[in-house]
Amino acid sequence: MSGNGLQDFEYTQAAWESMYDAVDDSVFFDKDAELIYESLQNKMKFISFGDYLKRYLYLKAGLTVPFSDVTVKDYQLIIKSEFEKNQTPQSFVPTTAKLSALSKNWLTQNTVKRIVVFLLGFGLDMSVTDVNQFLTKALREHEINPKNPFEVICWYCYKNKYGFQKFRQLWDTYRIAQANALDSGLTYSEYAFGERTISVRDSMYTIEDDNVLIEYLLKFKTSDNRSRLSVTSRYYFQRMYDEARGLIADLYNANEEENHRRAYYEYKDRLSRNDRLYDYEKIERLKKFNESKKVYTRYDISESDIEQIICAAIPKDRHGNLTPSKASKLNEQFAGKRFSRQRISEILSGSSEVNRVDLITLNFFIFSQRASEYSNATRRYSEFLKSTNEILEKCFMGTLYVQNPYECFLLMCILSVDPLATFANVWELSYEK
Repeated sequence: MSGNGLQDFEYTQAAWESMYDAVDDSVFFDKDAELIYESLQNKMKFISFGDYLKRYLYLKAGLTVPFSDVTVKDYQLIIKSEFEKNQTPQSFVPTTAKLSALSKNWLTQNTVKRIVVFLLGFGLDMSVTDVNQFLTKALREHEINPKNPFEVICWYCYKNKYGFQKFRQLWDTYRIAQANALDSGLTYSEYAFGERTISVRDSMYTIEDDNVLIEYLLKFKTSDNRSRLSVTSRYYFQRMYDEARGLIADLYNANEEENHRRAYYEYKDRLSRNDRLYDYEKIERLKKFNESKKVYTRYDISESDIEQIICAAIPKDRHGNLTPSKASKLNEQFAGKRFSRQRISEILSGSSEVNRVDLITLNFFIFSQRASEYSNATRRYSEFLKSTNEILEKCFMGTLYVQNPYECFLLMCILSVDPLATFANVWELSYEK
């Protein structure tokens, strides 16, 4: 199993079938939102971390009994056996918790902490590909971070088939070297913050031995608590965010133009009936009226404007805040996926990392506003798929994952006549009582 990637074809097949059942329906173009909502609520299974881990263990152990017949206890025994064989402890840090209790938690939770995947990497003798797919598919996060010393050492060990003891040795060597460098007064290089993730990753790939590894890691020594945010993902986020702001400015201008045109003719009619004004005064007043028209640019568009457009169908409370997500009947499928003004502010301030949902949602919005540029929905879908996957892969977040209900939802919406309207209608249906 190790080295061949995760064989999750059954989950994939079920997800594609659910999607095609909806979009291939003869009434999809008339009832797209209703069909998508039904598919999400009744057919699209949320694949939890525990489900993903069970599937991996089932294949790794070469089990032949029906998948549904294997119990949590059976999987716990597989984990125990593998951890013992690979001489891996139950945690990276000292703990009184037993592996049996920890493994039961891993097998039954919707999600786990990122560090658990790295421990499983050693305990289950995973390949780099396996670990990265667990991070991007089971946790919906980014791949191994080439700017994080801990994760780089794990990557180095997985790549070279080194066990946990080698990891511990390398980690101790790095910490001693880091402490000595800090004690000598050397300051942290801006390399980790200024370089694109893709450039740093390319540099990481050149590591061939332990000494080069430690030299590479010392570029990331730091005495402060700054987060090593991905420059690449922030670059793509900012680029698409600015483009989205421009598109919303265009929407506002189109609406302003229509309102202004109507008001202009009403004002002109009133002036024409005013016998006390000379004609030149009427012309001058009309000219000034025209000059009063508001023209929006992307710099006028705030986080609230973005939320107002993308989350338009989500009800708000009396304070103007989005209704809690638990009120949605699709909360399990869409948990943490709302592109709120709070979420945007956190990213822009640098207090939160950009994740795959942020990038996918922004790109969806951009494509939804340019739907008419494509000859048909199939072509638009194909271009959206290609564009989004290119961005995700450059940010080391994996490609679009149809087993993820939210990502499948966007793929179905992009095939509708009006993607953004369909997107909003499905959200609205999920909040109806």
